[in-house]
Amino acid sequence: MKKLILVLTLLATVLTLANTVQAADSGSPPKPSTDDRLADLEAYVLNGARQTNAATALATAPGPGHNGWMMTSAALVLFMTLPGLALFYGGLVRRKNVLSVLAQCFGITGLVAILWWLFGYSFVFAGGDGAGAWLGDFKKYALLNGVDSAPNTDYAAWVSHNVFSMYQMMFAIITPALIIGAIAERMKFSAILLFMALWMVVVYFPLAHWV
Repeated sequence: MKKLILVLTLLATVLTLANTVQAADSGSPPKPSTDDRLADLEAYVLNGARQTNAATALATAPGPGHNGWMMTSAALVLFMTLPGLALFYGGLVRRKNVLSVLAQCFGITGLVAILWWLFGYSFVFAGGDGAGAWLGDFKKYALLNGVDSAPNTDYAAWVSHNVFSMYQMMFAIITPALIIGAIAERMKFSAILLFMALWMVVVYFPLAHWV
């Protein structure tokens, strides 16, 4: 009796495993062909859009080379502001105002980064039904919602969406920082931050969206 129960148990286990494997095989996508792999590799090298929907290795993740270069470029642009622009403008003012210019550059960097996170990126790059001719959709990417590591193919086929957002933010930071050269030693720190916040919303975000 015990042997019969043991045999039935083993038989049931084997049948269950066989059905599981069969279901997994039937639900898995077809393997990509050599042509699919070459097409994805060619698109990756040429920085073009994918020409196939096959589940190749390149289709499961953004391009590491593209992300690496974009992050390097973003760091270089940031260095143009901090410390580059801060030290450059600091060397053009009187000694007692050097620290003020440095603080203004740092303050603008933090202010623009917060605005970019709150709604700036959405105003500039969000499309869809909620986007208009003057500004993008406020709700789509507000607080960087939905900005993840998957590429946003509207702008870059292989660059992660969050890396693309970070790269664009560096230019949003340095643009108002350039204005400091025209108002150095002429405005208070609080007045500069207020002016820059208004300038970003009224001028930079709409113009960047038009482009």
